[in-house]
Amino acid sequence: MPLHLASYAAAILLPPLCLLLLGIGGFCLLSRRPRLAKSLLGAMLVLLWVLSVPPAGEWLLLQLDEDADFAAPVDVATYRPAQAIVVLASGRYYDSHEYQADSADADSLERVRRAAIVHRQTGLPLLASGGRPEANELSLAALLKTAADEFGVSVKWLEEQSRTTQENARFTRRLLARERIDTIVLVTHGWHMPRARRAFERAGFKVIPAAAGLHHHPNLTPRNFLPTAEGLRNTEIFLHEVIGLLWYEVIGGVTT
Repeated sequence: MPLHLASYAAAILLPPLCLLLLGIGGFCLLSRRPRLAKSLLGAMLVLLWVLSVPPAGEWLLLQLDEDADFAAPVDVATYRPAQAIVVLASGRYYDSHEYQADSADADSLERVRRAAIVHRQTGLPLLASGGRPEANELSLAALLKTAADEFGVSVKWLEEQSRTTQENARFTRRLLARERIDTIVLVTHGWHMPRARRAFERAGFKVIPAAAGLHHHPNLTPRNFLPTAEGLRNTEIFLHEVIGLLWYEVIGGVTT
């Protein structure tokens, strides 16, 4: 499936658009099928509430963290078989006022920080992976390199062609094969690690995970059961990753 079609399909399947479509369907049926319409509208409201409360999203993302079967390792010996560190870009802030240029986004910075720590522990060379998803002048990998420089870490290789996680893996494999590197420390967020690890292993790498942004068990207080935008975002991230994993397994196509 072409990348733009996959993006549209994901948008339809994920909240909030899927919930809006459910509600629109309910409104359209009010005059002809009132009972069905009320059921659809009720389902939309219940799902919106449940998917937006912070404990739900945090618990779901915790399942992805734990499903990857890793914890941030304390023993540096864990990384000993690796030959390089690969850090995956997440996104960018466009024309950042602070820096008068595009800048790596918060998720990317969190990943770079984790990669910098692993680099200082191991001395392994660093590869930044991320292309130009929207034909921007600077690649996401270049923005990662700038951020790594600010952390005092040098990036040895830039993979600047990829637009998806699968392409991250494929193009990184092509680049590191020239260096005879097949065992890597992979740095990305915990919620992204199951899908990223699968893609890189299918590309031919032996992967040692080093996750950023691992989640903890949610704090259950009455206030935390009020819907928030952050809660809905966490649920959207979880569903995006689950859809991506299913896509890899069933179709083997490209997902964003």
